[in-house]
Amino acid sequence: MSLRKGDKLFKVISDSLVDLPSPSSLSYFWNFGSLLGVFLGIQILSGLFLSFHFSGDVNLSFDSVIHMMRDVNYGWLLRVIHANGASMYFLLMYIHIGRGLYYGSYRFYKTWFSGVTILLLSMATAFLGYVLPWGQMSFWAATVITNLLSAIPYVGVFLVEWIWGGFAVGNPTLTRFFSFHFVLPFVILFMVVLHLFFLHETGSGNSMGLSSNGDKIFFHPYYSYKDIYGFGVFMIFFMLICMMSPYIFMDVENFISSDPLVTPVHIQPEWYFLFAYTILRSVPSSIGGVIALVMSVIIFYFLPMLFNHKFRSTFFYMMKWIFWIFVINWMLLTWIGACVVELPYMLMGMIFSLIYFMLFFLFWVVYEMQDLFMLWL
Repeated sequence: MSLRKGDKLFKVISDSLVDLPSPSSLSYFWNFGSLLGVFLGIQILSGLFLSFHFSGDVNLSFDSVIHMMRDVNYGWLLRVIHANGASMYFLLMYIHIGRGLYYGSYRFYKTWFSGVTILLLSMATAFLGYVLPWGQMSFWAATVITNLLSAIPYVGVFLVEWIWGGFAVGNPTLTRFFSFHFVLPFVILFMVVLHLFFLHETGSGNSMGLSSNGDKIFFHPYYSYKDIYGFGVFMIFFMLICMMSPYIFMDVENFISSDPLVTPVHIQPEWYFLFAYTILRSVPSSIGGVIALVMSVIIFYFLPMLFNHKFRSTFFYMMKWIFWIFVINWMLLTWIGACVVELPYMLMGMIFSLIYFMLFFLFWVVYEMQDLFMLWL
């Protein structure tokens, strides 16, 4: 009986990873999904080893990080890999989402919804992890971001105090953040399994935008070798950053122990949140800014309903231009988020935030024009 079960398990793995029929036109842009899985594993393992030496207490947290960096064997390497690994994870995720947006992968409803959920969970996990070192920027980022909930009518203040575990950011806050930061990656891992299950149910999209039922090849060796090659190239890039510029993505304020009485000159999150942070501070109203911040990510849930086309036409060339305008606008929002809150950056942030949402509307208009054109033909 055990042999039969083993044979069945081997057959499932073989069918899903070796004999999986895959479209023949996939490019290296389809590598980023597997790379994300690898980096999720790196983050979980490095975070697990770091947790052995971390202390979730406001009086010990900053010193425990220093202890890891200076006294633990290769602790500096683990921390650098974990910190920079988060940046690489989001870089890969944004490219992965961009590829899906460009080639219309949102047509696979379940796969797209699970992917956006993974993005939201990853953003929450990254924010919680950023607070844990309890440096200046960590403390004030936790204070500013959690205070956003106070803009919610009636229950906002209650929610903020419940998250804080008191009337200010303190020890209960850090303890809760550490617990959630440790648990959420396993929730993400579960969602990744669902994401892969839905992907194998529908099959991958392809760069041609056509049905590929009659034009498929085996996953191995055609794409397994391509994934291994892409992993090797990106790992070289990642290790160069860790060894040559290990603190390039870290804020200098976070090398100072937290002080509730001294506010940093410019409070900003990590680079992968800067686009949403710009949208938040571009809206004068508190509740309006929170809604705009949430909608900047939640809007991806609505793409399958808005863009439910079943074919591509010459309008796809218009979509390409709109997509690249969207990418440039996103980069400008990220840059403005790191700038001081003053003119002309405030005005530019408002303009680019409006363009960010207007481009989704423009996407929808072009697709409606496409459908009308095809009906007319």
